[in-house]
Amino acid sequence: MAGHEKVNILMVDDQVGKLLSYEVILAGLGENLIKAYSGKEALDHLLKSDIAVILLDVSMPELDGFDLAEMIRQHPRFHRTPIIFISAVLLTDVDRLKGYERGAVDYISVPVVPELLRAKVSVFVDLHRKTRQLEMLNLELRRLSSSLIAAQDQERRRIARDLHDGLGQELSGAKMMIDCIKMPNQTMEWKEKAAAEASALIDQAIQQIRSMSHLLHPPMLDEIGLQSSLRWYLDGLTKRSGLETSLDVQPEDFPRFASELETTVFRVVQEALTNVFRHAEARKVILNLMMKDGQIVIKVRDDGKGIPDAVADFEADKIGIGIAGMRQRVKELGGELRLKNGNPGTLLEAVIPIKSGAPRPAEHLAASWGVSH
Repeated sequence: MAGHEKVNILMVDDQVGKLLSYEVILAGLGENLIKAYSGKEALDHLLKSDIAVILLDVSMPELDGFDLAEMIRQHPRFHRTPIIFISAVLLTDVDRLKGYERGAVDYISVPVVPELLRAKVSVFVDLHRKTRQLEMLNLELRRLSSSLIAAQDQERRRIARDLHDGLGQELSGAKMMIDCIKMPNQTMEWKEKAAAEASALIDQAIQQIRSMSHLLHPPMLDEIGLQSSLRWYLDGLTKRSGLETSLDVQPEDFPRFASELETTVFRVVQEALTNVFRHAEARKVILNLMMKDGQIVIKVRDDGKGIPDAVADFEADKIGIGIAGMRQRVKELGGELRLKNGNPGTLLEAVIPIKSGAPRPAEHLAASWGVSH
């Protein structure tokens, strides 16, 4: 539930005049006010709507407020729905105790003080809204957690396949060549040729290991910093994909930051560019990295086919693991990720507070580069 969405307030009283007065008092809250003239009608509304708070008259014919409150509390769905009793009679301590025993959270006497009623209802409305927001965040977190587990399993399968089909085959081929060299009756020329082939296969295996290591965690990120790592990655992407890429960094002497922040920026860019390559049908992509107003701002713009509005709105069932992962990484550092259609193409923008990863001190950098003072 978004913060601006209205919540439902149920007002239950058999007297029309009272309900109208409550409606006038609570109109300024800007919420959805539902009127019920009997206990049965109130129960019907409860079953149909998500109710934030109930204003309940104690003295009603057929089914009084005490009995209605008890019935409401017996239903698991409404076990925690706040009930405020309003009464012009039955105001003794015994009556109030009876109301609290039936599940009331408050007991207001008539005549009602408008400011008091608004304040009490407002508290429960805000609590309901925050509770619903927390539930949705928990649901999103569980969904993301499941997606990340699935992504990890998929990545492990991919690495295992690459190890077996690529690295494993090349090392097996090199071993066969070396074993053949040890066999008798082989000419020196053949042995030299076999040794050269085995050496070439081992070189290819080393290159595969280096490529896999760089994809898992680019060592350049620790050694020479974010800006150089991004340039290295864009150069590689251009060679592999044919995409025309450009990088603009402001300021030019972009400083070093904490490892967590630099890794997040790199992974966001990496995932964004991967999505452009796989899905955007783009020919050109521009990456902007800047420091502005105490924040790091990342912008990735392509000239492709754009994205659906549901993806730009981060609807849970429309975004993939990659976008969800980027968004979560940025959130964990107190930042925000935004997507929009660029007409043409797509614009991804991530804003991350620099306070989440302060610039690294010079001596730390010197140590990471292997420089002694």
